[in-house]
Amino acid sequence: MSDLPEFTIKVDQNPYLPAGGREMHAVVTVEATGATGATGTAGASPGMPGSGAAEAAEIIIIDTSGSMSYSGKMAAAKRAAKAALNVLRDGVHFAVVAGANQPRMIYPMGERLVQVSDRTRHDAQQAVARLDAAGGTAIGSWLRLADRLFDAHRDAVRHAILLTDGKNQHESDEELDSALAKCAGSFVCDARGVGTDWEVAELRKIASALLGTFLDVPDPKDLERDFLEMTKTAMGKEVADVMLRVWTPQHARLMFVKQMIPTVEDLSAKRIASGPQTGDYPIGAWGTEDREYHLRIDVDPGDVGRQMRAAWVKLVVPGSGSDPAEQVLASGNVLAEWTDDEAKSTRINGRVAHHTGQSELADAIQEGLEARRSGDEETATARLGRAVALAKKVGNDQISGLLDRVVDVVDEESGTVRLKSNVSKADEMSLDTRSVRTVRTRQGGTGEHPAGG
Repeated sequence: MSDLPEFTIKVDQNPYLPAGGREMHAVVTVEATGATGATGTAGASPGMPGSGAAEAAEIIIIDTSGSMSYSGKMAAAKRAAKAALNVLRDGVHFAVVAGANQPRMIYPMGERLVQVSDRTRHDAQQAVARLDAAGGTAIGSWLRLADRLFDAHRDAVRHAILLTDGKNQHESDEELDSALAKCAGSFVCDARGVGTDWEVAELRKIASALLGTFLDVPDPKDLERDFLEMTKTAMGKEVADVMLRVWTPQHARLMFVKQMIPTVEDLSAKRIASGPQTGDYPIGAWGTEDREYHLRIDVDPGDVGRQMRAAWVKLVVPGSGSDPAEQVLASGNVLAEWTDDEAKSTRINGRVAHHTGQSELADAIQEGLEARRSGDEETATARLGRAVALAKKVGNDQISGLLDRVVDVVDEESGTVRLKSNVSKADEMSLDTRSVRTVRTRQGGTGEHPAGG
């Protein structure tokens, strides 16, 4: 694993607790630099493999149910898949799958992956050009096929793109949940919904289980650009299956672990016990990038002047066939110290405050939209109004713009709004989908400010 990116961990927190204080918050920034696959390889011309790039496997899953034949969706999906194939590095193992009531291998024939070359890329694009739309939607079966295809490539960075335009109507919720449980940890999947007939909650569940992103693509003509971005990003990944390992002492409890940048994702339920007082949280594949995580640890109160390590955070990658030893990539400490200095104990770390607001913003939007759909206008108005105020506070201009399409803002500071009577389904879905997409602190703000200030 000598060619891995260089990882660092930075912890932002106010370590001071008042006498009797228990609740410690910290923002853990993980940064990876120097990934070879991200510099001149992702998105390179066909036939130009990246020197030293990580072994990778890619599967493109295209919904070919009957509804894809409308509104130009099938033609746009074909263009998008061809574009994605163009930016796969030579040597990457890949396949294209058609999804309907059952999945079907489009390229290659037979359940296997083949390596990208000029010939296989051309043949795959020819096979994609022959796709047509017929049948239903059973996404769990599509994912199970991807899992089988990836099985022979466990040492590779494994990524799938999933495109659908409809609800998962041809299998039960239990069947989809079972498939997600089977596939979790097997590969990362970025999911996209084209048009407005798919369910946000369904794609959110898929992306969450498979550590990927999900996004709405209301206009099919935007698919090509989106597929290019996803594939280039995948080609920049250098290490798969990274874990955020958190140890806490005996008299401390880890209350939650949330990814905050680039999106809000509560990882708490994904904990895998890895030792005494230690749990691992899967955080997927990495290239040159940085992400931020919000931890809350509750500690038993200590005497004034006492210092302790409230948590020990590490980045870990499992061993592979060639190197079975687990590797620790970086580590950092969350500290706690009790003080009777009120000025110290009441200061709130700027990053912690920012991310607390972003987490509440995502919840307020999702709860407000759900209340609106169920006809509870009072709750919808209150929650979406709160979202308006929070979006301004954290500086999330994209969310502010999307909220403007759903509510009339009377007073932004206080969050006083009126629900719009006519809201397009596309606008509602965009707000719901993008509610978890966060922004960084202004000027990278890491400072502290007094509580309530």
